Amino acid sequence: MGRAEGEQGVALLTSLLDELPEELARQVFTHASWTERRSDSYARLAFLGDSVLALAVTAHLYPRLEAERFGAGRLTKIRAQAVSGRSCRAVAERLHVGERLRAAAPENGEGRLVGLLETERVLASVIEAVIGACYLHSGYEPTAQAVVEAFAPEMEDALEHPLDFKSALQEQLARRGETIAYEVTDEHGPPHDRTFVVVALLEGKPLGEGRGRSKKHAEQQAAGKALESLAKA
Repeated sequence: MGRAEGEQGVALLTSLLDELPEELARQVFTHASWTERRSDSYARLAFLGDSVLALAVTAHLYPRLEAERFGAGRLTKIRAQAVSGRSCRAVAERLHVGERLRAAAPENGEGRLVGLLETERVLASVIEAVIGACYLHSGYEPTAQAVVEAFAPEMEDALEHPLDFKSALQEQLARRGETIAYEVTDEHGPPHDRTFVVVALLEGKPLGEGRGRSKKHAEQQAAGKALESLAKA
């Protein structure tokens, strides 16, 4: 993808970003390590932007996908993939977030900047901060429209090349620096017809339970339930 083509895909988001007040725009591109006050970094904006991003993508997909084919579980998986850390990083690259971070970095922050720019978690968080800031300044409708335009390739990819539940869950949690574990809590039935019960654990706490004729199938079911639990949180 050429630079012009990439910029066209984020034209609305770029426009909203360029309209931000100076103080808000500065916060979007301020890493916590660059300021004495953590509240001056992009962290809080990213928290807000994460919710706006999820709502915008969900509201766009929901009426366009047939209810019979796309139940809540499948919609949850598609959304998780469309707004995953990898997807946010792709949008960040099209928006040239790396260049903006470099321009915003303090003189003594240059040494740590190269490593930051290579981190998916940072790029994803900054994109969420951009969305959060645009929501605060321009409101939901213009921001949602910009989000749908910017994430259109990622939504299309999620529909055409869906990940499995475990991969989608891992993508979503990786953005938050968290990992999931799977534990077999029960198995019953004769050897030729076993049923496994698996629980997906987040920091030791159950997030979803699945049952299946194999451990792999039970893990997929548990991951699907975990995705639904995260969507309701």
